[in-house]
Parts: sequence; structure tokens; C-alpha cells
Amino acid sequence: ALLANGVHLMGRSYKYHRPRGVLAAGAEEPNALVGVSRGEGRVTPNLRATQVEIYEGLEAVSQNRWPSLAFDVGAINGLGGKLFSAGFYYKTFMGPKAAGPKLWHRLFEPAIRRAAGLGAAPTAPDPDRYAQYYDHCDVLIIGGGPAGLAAALAAGQAGTDVLICDEQAAFGGSLLSERTATIDGLSAAQWLAGTLAALRALPNVRMMARTQGFGYYAQNFVGLAERVTDHLAAPAPELPRERLWQVRAGRVVIAAGATERPLVFPGNDRPGVMLAESARTYLNRYGVRVGDRIVIAAAHDSAYRAALDLHAAGAAIVVIADCRDIADGDLPNAARAAGLRVETSAVIAATRGRLRVSGVRLAMAGGAPGGWIACDAVLMAGGWTPSVHLHSQSRGKLRFDAATGAFLPGEAAQAAQSAGACSGALGLAAALAEGFAAGGGARLFDVTGDPAQGGGPVGAAGAAHGKAFVDFQNDVTADDIRQAVREGMASIEHVKRYTTSGMATDQGKTSNLNALAIAAQALGKPIPAVGLTTFRQPYTPVTFGAFAGASRGDLFDPVRCTPIHGWAQENGAMFEDVGLWKRAHFFPQPGEDMHQAVARECRQTRFSAGLFDASTLGKIEVAGPDAAAFLDFLYATPLRKLAVGRCRYALLLNEAGFVIDDGIVARIAEDRFHVTTTTGGAARVLHHMEDYLQTELPHMQAWLTSTTEQWATIAVQGPLARMIVAPLASGFDMSAAAMPHMSLREGRVCGVAARVMRASFTGETGFEVNVPADAGRAVWEALWAQGQRCGAVLYGTEAMHVLRAEKGYIIVGQETDGTVTPDDLGLGWAVGKAKADFVGKRGLAMADTAAPGRKQLVGLLTDDPAAVLEEGAQIVAGAADRQALGHVTSAYASPAAGRPIALALVADGRARKGQTLHAPMPGGSVAVRVVDPVFYDPKGERLNG
Repeated sequence: ALLANGVHLMGRSYKYHRPRGVLAAGAEEPNALVGVSRGEGRVTPNLRATQVEIYEGLEAVSQNRWPSLAFDVGAINGLGGKLFSAGFYYKTFMGPKAAGPKLWHRLFEPAIRRAAGLGAAPTAPDPDRYAQYYDHCDVLIIGGGPAGLAAALAAGQAGTDVLICDEQAAFGGSLLSERTATIDGLSAAQWLAGTLAALRALPNVRMMARTQGFGYYAQNFVGLAERVTDHLAAPAPELPRERLWQVRAGRVVIAAGATERPLVFPGNDRPGVMLAESARTYLNRYGVRVGDRIVIAAAHDSAYRAALDLHAAGAAIVVIADCRDIADGDLPNAARAAGLRVETSAVIAATRGRLRVSGVRLAMAGGAPGGWIACDAVLMAGGWTPSVHLHSQSRGKLRFDAATGAFLPGEAAQAAQSAGACSGALGLAAALAEGFAAGGGARLFDVTGDPAQGGGPVGAAGAAHGKAFVDFQNDVTADDIRQAVREGMASIEHVKRYTTSGMATDQGKTSNLNALAIAAQALGKPIPAVGLTTFRQPYTPVTFGAFAGASRGDLFDPVRCTPIHGWAQENGAMFEDVGLWKRAHFFPQPGEDMHQAVARECRQTRFSAGLFDASTLGKIEVAGPDAAAFLDFLYATPLRKLAVGRCRYALLLNEAGFVIDDGIVARIAEDRFHVTTTTGGAARVLHHMEDYLQTELPHMQAWLTSTTEQWATIAVQGPLARMIVAPLASGFDMSAAAMPHMSLREGRVCGVAARVMRASFTGETGFEVNVPADAGRAVWEALWAQGQRCGAVLYGTEAMHVLRAEKGYIIVGQETDGTVTPDDLGLGWAVGKAKADFVGKRGLAMADTAAPGRKQLVGLLTDDPAAVLEEGAQIVAGAADRQALGHVTSAYASPAAGRPIALALVADGRARKGQTLHAPMPGGSVAVRVVDPVFYDPKGERLNG
């Protein structure tokens, strides 16, 4: 639309603020970036004008200019071209060594940030919605040009589930601008219309336009970004702006096409200088003639296709300057026959024009530049660069093709195949045949009007003097590339970073190969020897909104609430985040702060009873004939012979022998177990189990089911716990003799099916009542009503921490850090030393895990009753020592002990009992005495109280 109205000046470059216009016609556009406003805070910067679909009311603005686009004072940077050459920011503005960083951050960096850049980031919240979907298909085809459509036709007619996507608004690719070729006797437009109708009639073929395949990941997992409403003036409110599709495909066909290469000559960046095939696209697809007097710079026969089409449309083709010695073949000869002037061994020596190109000078082989030739557009045809990005992202190999001067797909690493121009098949007939074969068929297409095309050199194709740009957006010139080589950059990866070539928003689609060729020439090496830059995801920019989806605001992290959350909220609980869960932290009474509330909760639980919501504990049901053998191998604790109806505390180790989780394993039946994990470890433990079951123990018949959210778990702890639960229980005997510590019974509580474990994390008599989640609140309310008759109290996670620390019970992730063994924790008794094998057995046998001097869990007592240590505080031998012996893992004011207590991991800790060590604290060093980690009821008598 802008070009049709004579607007060629559309932006300013990043560094020199040079005037820039459209270069390309698609995703490879580096110059024409605009900011688009869609009202109500919907402002998006740095969109390619070549991809923005117009609608009534669209507002687009140019960027990176002041005070105006036509007169930008930032263009003065161009006068300092030598200063701003390659690596200038590595060498400039550093100042004296001592003052350098301050000088940079306070003075130069803000100035450079104001001068350089592109569009301004929006400041208002994004009001749009974004959706995310997972999908799968037999064949995923990325690219809806000739090769992609042929592949979809073959695969669709074979009955496979096909998904074909294309970044453009319409399928067809190059066929949309083709006017001379015929396919099977039909014009390109007729063949395209018939093919699209045939594909839409197939129920097993899905077609997604405006959808970019941006990332190719492991196991044929591909990311697609679909633009849903950006092209609509008044989108339906229920529609998201974009959808992120995460697709797992049985097979992937990459039909991503090829990008036309610019030529590198002085002044090749002026508005009105663009790619020849792009000008042909604007003419044939959109009816827009990009100029009236056109000069064409050629290193490839495709230049002549554009020349012939523009000539037929009434444009004056002033001259075709072909840098090759000979321009022979169907297309050059057709141009001559049409009366067009063709000059061989000719390059552009200079261009002129402030805001749009107005003239060029040619230089012939061995001659001086001639006079100025007036023109209003210059078209470049430097050949074609296959889009190998997705193939490379999939870890496929690349090979250099000397004939075309380009890298082509080599051996594939996944179930993928490249077809068409992206694999080097630039002819229409070859592209269609390759695509059909990639789709699983075999067919040749009868194509006419698509003559063979030859190409020429890659790299610089102009005079040696003047700014000849390689990366248009970042203002990287051919001289910058050569300078980087002179300054020691021998790898193209180093050249890229030193010059910033290929680091613009187009990610080097138009610049990388030219930069590589110029660097290779300067190094005197063949192009493949210089290396190749890495093709990373995404292929084109993807919005943050698409990646975030619904994950913002309250949905940024999933908020998981237990079935009892609402009741706790109504009864004054203060909450904390534990993993993704909201958990009651403490229950303050009027006038209490957290410390007073926690102390009361601890005292009352030990005096009578306390109720605690333990629903967040991870719960996994393990079932099957080999369930016992599986768990016995996975856990360090012996479990194979665990009796039905009994529970056992069990440790889970990694292969190095380090503790990664713990919990209670209860045997429900000979072939069924109820396994609990830590709250934060539920998903990790399930994954760990699945990993071993699938890779190491596939012969075992065992099935794993996460039941964390199936069960609400209510812990009733304290001397009167049995008096609270027993009146509400039926179907089993809860007497001390019939239900000893570490046993499980199934029956009913409040008439609801329940699993009740007699277990304790407080050191008191305790029961964990598991009932279906939808009955959790009702059972909790009944237990609380019964508990109030017994003087029970509600307690939260903070009191739970204090109560367990008084007993020396560990919390994985607090008393452990990934390098702690069971013996370090004093839990060697929980390891089945007589077991033939288990995960971690070999790790525990290594010298390092049994070496003297390992950190061991101990208790610490401070003499100062007010000195509660800080968790994480270091432990040293003397007050002035700086060599840490260990650190504090847990520290609390203990109501049961009547003083501050702490747990710590200390080198040779058990041997240091009775010693005085020191903990450096912000207020000074605190003396601590090393004691046993059990501060309360060391004989465990209250478990049976």
C-alpha cells in the first residue's frame, strides 16, 4: 500500500540512522519496520511492513527517528563512520581503567541507547488474549508454496493425517506472483486454485495460513505461531490474538523456500533499492510497480524475469548490469529480444539520492565508472539462499554446494525431509516433484515457461570504495567484515559478534551468506572452511504473548488450593506459597503476631491435639504384580516384604547415593501401594519412577498413578488424636493394640471411604486421614468439631516445621542439598544394606560418600535465649575463623525446649557433640553447642502416648 502511493522511505537504520525503505517482500525484510497501533493500548513495535496486512483504521508509524523521518538528526552518526566501524563499542568510551565502568554506565551507555535502537517497547499492559494448544499429526508440512502443496496433496491422498502451515495470508508461495509458467497445461493461478480446492475437500488435511513454523525441537516437536486477529479491523472478542501450537509430528516436510540475496555495492541501502523477485511479487501479486525508471543489478538469471515482467507492465528498464562475464540463456536472450539493454561484466559503482535512489553509476570490467544514470528504483538479484534454518535447528547436517554458492540440507537427524527451493530445487518442476515425493508419492509435473536459471558469484559485487552494506539494519558494511578479519576474527561466529552482522531482527536472512563470502575472501579460504553461524529458534520473532499464553497476572503460576483452603481462609489462616500450592502458614488469634501464634499452636498440639491440612503431600499409587519389587529397587529402604496394612518411612536416592526425597510407603494389598512424597517433590518423584520403569525396568509389570489431588489428607496429631478420630471412624479398630504406629487401615470416616495411616511428623501420636478430595472439607469440619471438645488447635506449616525440628525430623530440600547421604543425616538405619541392589547402592559404596570429614546432621543450642540463628548461617570453629565447617539448615524458637534450637550440617558433626562452635551473624558471632539433633522426647515414648 505504501509503495503503491509512492512511499519508499519507511525507516532509519539502527546505527547510522540512514534512510531505509523496503528491501524484500516477506519475513526476510530488515529495513521497513513499523510500529502498529490497534487502539486500547495495543501497540506493537518492530513489525515488518512486508507482513502487516492492512485494514480500515490501521495506524502505523515509522521508528527510530527524530524529529521526523525525512529529517533525522541522528543521521549525523554517518559522519563518524570510521569511529563506529566494526567493534567500536569494544574499543571506545572506556576511559581510564579506574573510571572506565562508571564513565560508561553514567555517560556513554545512556547516550548510545538513546541514539541507537528500533521501536520503543510498549509500556501499557497487553490487553489481548493468547492461546496455546498441543497437537499431533502424521505429516507436518511447513511451507505452502509449490513443494509444500505438492507434498500435502500426496500425503493427503494417501490418507495420512496432514497439517500444512504457511506464514503468509494465502497459500501458494511463489505461485501467487507467477504469470508465465504453466503446470499440467494450467496457468499457475488455475493449478493453485484447483490444488487448494482438492486439499480442502480432504477431511484428513488441515490448512493453517498466517502460521509460522518457528522452531524445530527434539523428537519432531515443532513450534507454530498463528496470527489470528491482527489482520482484522474488528475481531470477535472471544478470539485470541495469537495461538501457539506445539505439534508432535510423525514426519516433517520442510518446504520453507529460499531467500533472494542482495548484492553488495556502494549505496545499496537507499530507499528504492530492493530485491528483484520482491519487485516482481509486488507487481504480479499486488499490482504495484515499484518504479518507472528501473536499473537492475544481476548476478543471477532471476533478474531477467523481473525485468521482463516490469517491462511488460510499462516500466522503463534503463539497464541490466550483470556482473558476470557472460549472460547467456533463455532469460537473458529474452530480455535482449525485448529490446532491453544488457551490460555484462558491469557492476554498480555508486548510487545517489537522499531519501530515495535517483541515480547510479556503472563500472565496467577494468574501466572507470561511467556517468550517472537516472532511475527511481534499483533491483538486486544476487542468487538464492535456501532456508535451511529449520533443518539445522533439528540438528540436521548442512553441505556446501559450490555450484549455487549456498548451503543445502544434508543428512537429517530426525524424521524430516526438505523439499523444493530450501533443498536447492529452484526450478518449479523440480520443486513440485520433490514435494510430491516428500509427501509419499511419485509423480512428474508438466511445467512450461520456467526456464533454467544460472547464477554467479556470492559476496561483494560492486566497486571497492564507498559504504557497501551487508547487514542493512545494523549498518554493517563489507569493510567492517574485512576489518574484523584483519583484527583477528577467523571464525564467522566471531565476525558476526564483532560486527553485529546477522544479529538484526531478520537474523541474517539477507546478510549471512554475503558476510561469510566476504570473510572467506579476506581470509583466503573457501567458504565452508570459515564455518557457519548457528541457526537458532525462532525463525522469525515470536511475541512474548504467544509464549506466555494465559500465564500472566493471577495465572502466571498455577495456584493450587487444597479442598480445605476455603475453610482455612474463612477461619483466619495466613497463607504462604509452597511450590504451586497455597498452604495455611499459621492461624493467628486477635492480637497475635506470627511468632506468638506459632508458639501457641506448638504448645497446644503437644498438650492436647492439633489439626493440620497435609493434602499437598505427593501421593502416588503403585500397582501391579511387580509393584513390591519395583519399589524395593527404587527406594533404599527395604519394601519387598512390607506387610499388608503396614507403613514404612522410606528414602529415595539418586544413582550417586544422595537423598532426593522421602516419604511413607503403605502397603494396601499384595499388589498395591500408597506412596507419599514431599509436597515439592511429587512431580519429580513420579517422573523419576516413570523414567526407571520405562528405561531400566521395562520388564516389570507395575503401573503408576498420581493421586495427589484425589485425596484430601488431614493430619490429627497429639496425645488426644485418637479421641478425635475414633468416634468418627467405622469399619476398623483404632485401638493402640489393633492399630500400632506405622500402620494403615481402610474403612470409613464420617461415612466416607478413607485410608487412615497412623504416622507422625510431630513425635506425638498421630493419624493421617485420607478421604476423597470432594469430601475433604466436610470431614475436616467434623474432625474440627470433635477436636474442639478435646481442646485441639489448628496449626499451619510454620508450627509443623517447629514440631518436626524439635524431634530432629528432616525436610528434604532443607536438611539436604543434593550432596547428602542417608548416613550424613543419621538415617543409615533406613537403608537396606542386605538388599542385592537398589538405586544409589553403588553410589553409597564409593570412597567419597564414606570418606571422613563429611558433613553430618547435628543439633545446635545457643546460650542466648534470644539468639535464634539464621538459616543458612555458616558454622566455624572459632569466633574469628573464616573457614566454614558447615551451615545451619533449620532454626526456630522451640516452645518444647524453652530455648532456640537449630539443625545443621557440620563436618564430622557427630564427633563434635559437646563442642562449642560459632555462627557468624549480622550482630556478631554467636556461640553454639553441638548436641544430638533430637531435642524432644529422645526415646520416642510419646508416639504411643
